[in-house]
Amino acid sequence: MNRWDGSRGNGGGAEWRDQSESRKDFFASSAGPGRFLSALDRLERHPRNDRVIDIVRRGIHTLPLGRGRDFLHGRWLGHPLHPLMVQVPIGSWLSAAVLDLLPRQRRGARTLIGVGLAAAAPAAVAGWVDWAELQRQQMRVGLVHAAANITAVALYAGSFTARTQGRTAVGKALGFGGLAAVGLGGAIGGHLAYRQASGANHAEVVPHLVKPGWHEIGAVADFPVGLAVRRHVDDVPVLVVRESGNQVHVLADVCSHMGGPLSEGTIADGCVRCPWHGSVFRLSDGWNVRGPATAPQPSFDARITGGRIEARLRHLDADAGPHKTDAA
Repeated sequence: MNRWDGSRGNGGGAEWRDQSESRKDFFASSAGPGRFLSALDRLERHPRNDRVIDIVRRGIHTLPLGRGRDFLHGRWLGHPLHPLMVQVPIGSWLSAAVLDLLPRQRRGARTLIGVGLAAAAPAAVAGWVDWAELQRQQMRVGLVHAAANITAVALYAGSFTARTQGRTAVGKALGFGGLAAVGLGGAIGGHLAYRQASGANHAEVVPHLVKPGWHEIGAVADFPVGLAVRRHVDDVPVLVVRESGNQVHVLADVCSHMGGPLSEGTIADGCVRCPWHGSVFRLSDGWNVRGPATAPQPSFDARITGGRIEARLRHLDADAGPHKTDAA
């Protein structure tokens, strides 16, 4: 037990550290990250499964999903679809476990397991489509997350089969094993989503960093027509594109999907394409025209005053339509 005894002075502090270092908790504590988190951190850095990752990713990219790919990403929803879809199988399987603890609930438990199995397939497809657009470290953790969930599905499939054949005890045992596997997969998925920021809006912080009002960016002559230029507003990197007629567009430069530099992307048809994963944003208002990004880019009003470009953060509730550049 870790304990600090103030009466022991400096020696007591040293003893506390020795006891902390000698014990390795499973979960993170004041003593350190623990075995579970340490294992996931090592997994992020280890290239052991990179060859498998490359093969699976190429396979997912070649699937003829068309517009369905953006649907599975959740662009229409405004955030990834996968976390929403997994609620059905997880909820069904957890409910089945509760019924297994009650008498005379065999049919209900079996039905819930079947519902979970049916819902697991589309949830998995959405998850794999998102996984194929992650960074390498996230993919490594995501592959183990998927392996845990596949194990859970296999156990629940065996549980459903056993119950159908009248082997209720075996079905219950496999069901509880599946619940443990899906719980482990959920814990790894939480690490992927929150510690590694998979699926998070990487540009959300911009409105909290930029001060209100107009900010000077630079002289008009410093921005060639039709080319992407990176500048800063309140130390926040922004993408600046000047069009013919001195119309200027300014967006946050950090891609909302995975933080890619939009200023290094391709400008075409009034949009910018992220160089990392291909998300397309409209220059006039930052709208995410195509995924995998599910959130738009923070955008700025722009004007030219005395031959210099100024920008002001645009708030979504300020106007329903795109703002036009003020030229002077």
